Amino acid sequence: MTKSTKTDLKKRALMAVRDYGIHLTLFRNAMSEWAGLNVTDMECLRLLFHKGIATPSELAKHTGLTSGATTAMLDRLEKAGLIERRPNPDDRRGTLITPAKSAAEKAASWFESARRSQDELISSYSESELEIISDVFERFTKLWDQEREKIRRGQ
Repeated sequence: MTKSTKTDLKKRALMAVRDYGIHLTLFRNAMSEWAGLNVTDMECLRLLFHKGIATPSELAKHTGLTSGATTAMLDRLEKAGLIERRPNPDDRRGTLITPAKSAAEKAASWFESARRSQDELISSYSESELEIISDVFERFTKLWDQEREKIRRGQ
């Protein structure tokens, strides 16, 4: 077996990152369909779990939906018991959106098998390998944030 060159290994790593992104998207799409939600609904939930609270305008900006489509999405999520609408104390005409108390448990149950599989996979690596894996994902996260910011600035 011939030794891979650094160029070959770089290509392999970038292909693996690309494939990871594709397969994560396919998994998310399948999970959304299984949960009876659409992909945008799930993205909204993911953002709410991350931020804890958001305005409908922030969610519209994040999802790329119009205000009417955002309202319809929030109606679906509220009907499913996944979000709560609350008055905005800083804007008497505004609303704040938060995950419903039971939403985290409900969503966690959807991903239980995937979490177990992830834990099994990640547990198979040594501490030094885990440091490298963590570093790569943290750097890619920063890279995507920087690239998204460039797009926003029109570069």
